[in-house]
Amino acid sequence: MLIYFKTRHLHKICSKENEAIKKLGLKMARKLQQRMMELSAAPFLDYISKLPPPRCHQLKGQRSGQFSVDLDHPYRLVFVPANNPIPEEKDGSIDLTKIDSIEIIDILDTH
Repeated sequence: MLIYFKTRHLHKICSKENEAIKKLGLKMARKLQQRMMELSAAPFLDYISKLPPPRCHQLKGQRSGQFSVDLDHPYRLVFVPANNPIPEEKDGSIDLTKIDSIEIIDILDTH
C-alpha cells in the first residue's frame, strides 16, 4: 500500500526509528514501526486485521471517514484513504478491498 503523510514531521516520526523513540518512547516507537511495516506490506486496506493486535477500524463521530490501528494503548495511528475518488460499496460505505493508498494524519488517543 502507498503511504503518504499529512506533515513532514509526521513522516519523520513514522520513518525514522530514532525520531519515533525520541517523540514516543521505545515501546510505542517499536509498535509504530510494526504497524508501518504491516500497512506498507498490505496491497489493500482490507488485508489489515480488524482484530487485535492491529485492530484496523473506521472511526465515528467527528472522525468519520478516518481509520486507525492500535499502537500502545490508548494511542492509535490515524489515517484516511488517499485514493481519489475514494471507492465506495453500493451502500455508500468505503470499499476497503480497493483502498491501496492512505495518508497518515495523526498519532493520538482517540478517546
